[in-house]
Amino acid sequence: MKKEILIRFGEIFLKGKNRGFFEKTLISNIRENLKSYNVQIAKIPGRYVVKNYSEDDEFEIIERLKKIPGIFSFSVAYCVPTSMEEIEKASLDLMDGLSGTFKVQTNRADKQTLSLNSMQISAEIGGKILQKYSQNLKVDIKTPQIVLNIDIRENKETYLYEKVIFGVGGMPVGTSSTGLLLLSGGIDSPVAGYMMAKRGVKVSAVHFHSYPYTSNFAREKVEKLAKIISAYTGNMTIYMVSMTELQEQINAKCNSSYMITLLRRGMFTVAERLCKKFGKKMIITGESLGQVASQTIESMTVVSNVVKSTPIIRPLVAFDKCETIDIAKKIGTFNTSIEPFEDCCTVFLPENPIVKPDLQKTLKEQSKIDFDAIIDRAMESIEVVEINHD
Repeated sequence: MKKEILIRFGEIFLKGKNRGFFEKTLISNIRENLKSYNVQIAKIPGRYVVKNYSEDDEFEIIERLKKIPGIFSFSVAYCVPTSMEEIEKASLDLMDGLSGTFKVQTNRADKQTLSLNSMQISAEIGGKILQKYSQNLKVDIKTPQIVLNIDIRENKETYLYEKVIFGVGGMPVGTSSTGLLLLSGGIDSPVAGYMMAKRGVKVSAVHFHSYPYTSNFAREKVEKLAKIISAYTGNMTIYMVSMTELQEQINAKCNSSYMITLLRRGMFTVAERLCKKFGKKMIITGESLGQVASQTIESMTVVSNVVKSTPIIRPLVAFDKCETIDIAKKIGTFNTSIEPFEDCCTVFLPENPIVKPDLQKTLKEQSKIDFDAIIDRAMESIEVVEINHD
């Protein structure tokens, strides 16, 4: 028997005439993720198959497949030619040494090769298993401990497997345009990047720092977070931008309660300029409504006002913190996010930041500094860091 990995995709089934684009993007992403493993990836009707891989690499391949958006589920399966004789032999081999209750479940995509229908095949194979292993195995159709799946495909091959491993789901990265993530060192923004990659967005990032008020440890933490989520997003570009001058000017000349509001207006101005310069179609943030002072609807409205033509996407806007933490733990960013290194929003932090800023008052405070010239110089400070997921 050949051992292969049978991959199923989810939402792509909903696509019409452009389905081929989504399928080609997904198989390209799978190939990119598995390029280190000398495997063959084939397309069969309704499935992808990973073939000819080393048993020593199986665990690592499985871990990578779990993180590829667009994959609904997959199974390590044994592949045999479609015939009742071959299916029976493979089934008996797979059930050898197992004990408990079981059932056989058949999916018959190929309805031509075998004369029996799905229920008849399941009954036939289940009877053979029970006949040979009756001392260790008992049939339980409703709540079996073991489910032997028989997937009969149109390529005249049949796949037998016990376990189904679930993937990220969603859409393949690269099928829903491009976005620029405001990536801090906190819990929320890496989760926001993951959520948008799951919807097919190719994610790049911008990180704002206030060196020398913030240390290189903060930068290293952000690069570490980007490395973790790049397993889901693919290779990622980070634009490192200094906000030091803007914060110093706000601190020296403006009402201190407007520090965060004006700083975030600067961040969003830089983000939109980066989007236009590098062809990104949206700004992505980890904001959650009402979570902190800068995330009230009034604050988000005043800050968003500075963005003229680029959509701002907030995938976590209705999440509570516990929901975000659960996802952060699932994708592996949580422990890094809680490491105690500062970000630029903690520099010159006012005791009483304004919670419901007024736009006209904000513009009056902003007029006290040469906002546009400072942003121009911030754009000149950009460093580009490339994060590879391998």
